Amino acid sequence: MTTCSRRRFIGALAGGTAVGAMTSKPVDAVGWSGKPALLGGTPVRVTPFPGWPVHDQVESRALEEVLSSGRWNRGPRVERFEQDYARLTGAPHCLATANGTAALITTLTAMGVGPGDEVIVPPYTFVATVNAVLLRHALPVFVDTDVDTFQIDARKVASAITDRTRVVMPVHLGGAAADLDTILAAAEARGVPVVEDACQAHLAEWKGRKVGSLGRAGCFSFQASKNLNSGEGGAIVTSDAALHEACYRFHNNSRGRAAAGSTDFSYRGVGANMRLTEFQAALLLAQMSRLEEQARVRDANGAYLSSLLRQIPGITPARMYEGCTRNAYHLYMFRYAPEAFSALSRDQFLKALRAEGIPASSGYSPLNAEPTVVETLASPAYQRIYGKPALADLAERTRCPENERLCRQAVWLTQTMLLGPRRDMDQVADAIARIQRFASQLRTL
Repeated sequence: MTTCSRRRFIGALAGGTAVGAMTSKPVDAVGWSGKPALLGGTPVRVTPFPGWPVHDQVESRALEEVLSSGRWNRGPRVERFEQDYARLTGAPHCLATANGTAALITTLTAMGVGPGDEVIVPPYTFVATVNAVLLRHALPVFVDTDVDTFQIDARKVASAITDRTRVVMPVHLGGAAADLDTILAAAEARGVPVVEDACQAHLAEWKGRKVGSLGRAGCFSFQASKNLNSGEGGAIVTSDAALHEACYRFHNNSRGRAAAGSTDFSYRGVGANMRLTEFQAALLLAQMSRLEEQARVRDANGAYLSSLLRQIPGITPARMYEGCTRNAYHLYMFRYAPEAFSALSRDQFLKALRAEGIPASSGYSPLNAEPTVVETLASPAYQRIYGKPALADLAERTRCPENERLCRQAVWLTQTMLLGPRRDMDQVADAIARIQRFASQLRTL
């Protein structure tokens, strides 16, 4: 939008008047002054958003080279990726793993997390964060959400730490950084390490430093939806050489670096096969050549979209902490207030938005109340380890009312929607504004 168009956009929203001409609009865009698609109008957007993944002959050549090399398991390409990704994140050490979940499990295991321990986690995250804790038979202690940012409420972390707390594991949700200054200070005061779940936050920064490099370790995912993508894959970064070696040993079926490729089949502790392949490493090295350019496009579009959506009553983009000097925008997240849309429910809003050609979702449900978590904590094994009184107390300690509120309000757009031209952002805002103008009629459908 031009400055003139933006003024008209704001004025129409404030005064409820129709906007007949928005001169910066492309001729094929219907504009938000027409009827919503669900009421018989033409959708604001009729073309798909950019696809994912982005690839060309660079990836094709890389995969062909691995194929012809005959070395398909962990080898020189994995090692090169580890060196490059460590350099990118500013961490001295990097270990590639089979996926982001494997990175979390490997890290917690190497740090000695096990039965009887507690790990502080947010309730608003992908289930893998908590699965990694449960697979170590430790207790996930949920700390409520800061609804303004969608991140763990760092102000509540200190009071959640007990003598049983082994790790504090914040998530940099959607690609924005959690409040690391507050979290690191709270954990350091009690001598508890911080593991950053940065699985959604490639290139995100806290005060100019890449997330993942500030805690004892940082874990990343390269799953198919991620901003850096190899279908599946993960990585652990750390400045702790001993932890790096312990992670390597665990992910290699408890065989250390010296034993790899040798006839030494002695073992130290339990392990698993969580290695990355040469094919995945080749894809990652190729995809990394596009990572910064794509991030810049998301940066610009994310900031521009926020400037538009803040003008629409009832739409509140997720706020970034002051220390978050770069948002990776794996997700673009905002809160939806039905009262500003004639009581149109969020489900009705999402249906109307999708009909306008804008794919959107409602995001996560409260993880602390998920049946899989509740049932696991009620299982005989957990009852034996912790006892019924302690588990009943945990349920009370980990009530998360703010997170429940967020889960009723959240709306997500995916990172690929931020990879196109600026006019794509105009169309997102136009679709929402159009829905707001006709919300009372949409509510009756």
